[in-house]
Amino acid sequence: MLNLIHISDYQNPQLDLFARLTEAQLRAGYEQKQGIFIAESPNVVRLALTAGYEPLALLIEQSKLATLATLLQLLPAGLPVYTASRDILQGLTGYALTRGVLAAFKRKTLPQAETICQSAGRIAVLENITDAANVGAIIRSAAGLAVDAVLLTPSCCDPLCRRAVRVSMGTVFQLPWARIGSSAADWPTEGLSRLRQMGFTTLAMALRPNGISLEQPELSRIKRLAIVLGTEGSGLARQTIANCDYSVRIPMSHGVDSLNVAAASAVAFWQLRQTTESAPPADAAGGTDFTEGTYAGA
Repeated sequence: MLNLIHISDYQNPQLDLFARLTEAQLRAGYEQKQGIFIAESPNVVRLALTAGYEPLALLIEQSKLATLATLLQLLPAGLPVYTASRDILQGLTGYALTRGVLAAFKRKTLPQAETICQSAGRIAVLENITDAANVGAIIRSAAGLAVDAVLLTPSCCDPLCRRAVRVSMGTVFQLPWARIGSSAADWPTEGLSRLRQMGFTTLAMALRPNGISLEQPELSRIKRLAIVLGTEGSGLARQTIANCDYSVRIPMSHGVDSLNVAAASAVAFWQLRQTTESAPPADAAGGTDFTEGTYAGA
């Protein structure tokens, strides 16, 4: 039986799980430190439940209760379901809820990178990407374009922060992901070494005039490929590019120098999808000079 609790004051301490937070607090990992995350919209909440995340409470716009009956049937008995008017909810969260529902979930213990990559043919590695929307969009593209897992460097944005979850459309619950290292010192030298020990050829997505074109057919024939994507603006670190097996660029036109990292990831995932024929890595360096500056996305 549902435990419906009507709220008339958004200052009610029962709503602390959903309390209004600034973007700075969210980026600083407030929810992560509390061991929770917030899912928004019925479909995203449903995907989190299906993936086995433990719900702690729901917050639903009162007028939406009837339309969310199917979702409510998935909840464990006795789970607190707080309801309130749209005005109360917006005062609490600071924004209009997407389709009138928020859910607080308990985080799971993250798996080891080696565990989720054990049978992977294609993985994405996100280096220091700090924009939550970009992280969510990359994960959504990875899930839709046959990438098997996502690894994040220690300084990368939390994939379970509210905006990342929302932009990913819940695919963050469907695609395996993990951190590669626990501190900034663990990347890139140690992290790239771990990838090679797992049998991956590493591919740095960088805007380099002397980089290999993404269109080269031998790239998609590599059996195990780690596609490394860099942070917004400055792109991949020079050391990362220098130590990857390939430096790869997306051919551009009309004088455009690069794509947003999320858009570039979708292009790369599609072009590099694994073919049935595998080939050993070519001479990755190919005479490429790894001393120039780098850029995100292409």
